[in-house]
Amino acid sequence: MNSSKTHVLNQLSQFTGTEFYYPLWPKVLLTDGTKYLAETVGCYWLMDAIASHVMHLGSNEGFTSCSLTCTNGSGNLTITDGNGNVLAKQRIPYTDFPFNEISLYACLNEDKWVILLPSEY
Repeated sequence: MNSSKTHVLNQLSQFTGTEFYYPLWPKVLLTDGTKYLAETVGCYWLMDAIASHVMHLGSNEGFTSCSLTCTNGSGNLTITDGNGNVLAKQRIPYTDFPFNEISLYACLNEDKWVILLPSEY
């Protein structure tokens, strides 16, 4: 792993909680950590993909675990209820995402979804 990837991962581990919420969609927010990730590695597309799936979940699904795994320039996004029950899957035919995998959460807060790093939960 090159030093810039290591630097980003080290920075991501420093996010605990959030000071601000940043609108991504009218009913989807990013935390400090997910905004940093999206800006630093250019993955707003990942936040949009997660948002597009969680927006269609019923209010009884207030928590999701979102995993992106990448190999050979393509990826798979899997959204579960956190207990292994798959709620959505999406194949990403091409990505330059710099990591082999990442896990994020999306939680329903009143009427808005918040996408956050596991360390911010």
